[in-house]
Amino acid sequence: MKVVVGLGNPGAEYAATRHNVGFRVAEAFAAAHGIPLRRSGSLALAGRGTVAGEEVWVAEPLTMMNRSGAAIRHLLRESGGDAASLVVVHDDLDLPFGRLRFKRRGGPGGHNGVRSIIEVLETDAFLRLRAGIGRPAPGADPVDYVLEPFAADERRTVSAMIEAACEALRVALTDGVTTAMNRFHAS
Repeated sequence: MKVVVGLGNPGAEYAATRHNVGFRVAEAFAAAHGIPLRRSGSLALAGRGTVAGEEVWVAEPLTMMNRSGAAIRHLLRESGGDAASLVVVHDDLDLPFGRLRFKRRGGPGGHNGVRSIIEVLETDAFLRLRAGIGRPAPGADPVDYVLEPFAADERRTVSAMIEAACEALRVALTDGVTTAMNRFHAS
């Protein structure tokens, strides 16, 4: 069993922002596999289904990004999962725009949502799928940048990245993370 969690901030004002690309991947992945997302307690939207015969939970925390760890701890208890079953999808400033990278362990890399998860779970032993949103222009505030919507000329690349992320998740679940890394890190 795997628990796939997309990170973002709840609320319409954040829906189209760079910081919410994890939510968009989770929603697209759930839809592609017929997994409806419903309120799970007060901390997340979640649903469960099967992907290639494996039970999968897909979720979006309803906490703000910087408090994602509390929602994920609750989801892992509810699903019977643990950190080893967790796959977190999140935006990454340090990855070129449109690129995807899996990461097995390590620090938060400046991402406060990932930092919250590591602190609450007291481990970094979970898989991440990082979605590149690129860096802001020199002198621009990274906090403002991640809370901006994607520009019109970026939307096609974002859509392609979300589609590729859904396929990367499927491959990771069915064929293993190493196979997914080999296939999706080259693009």
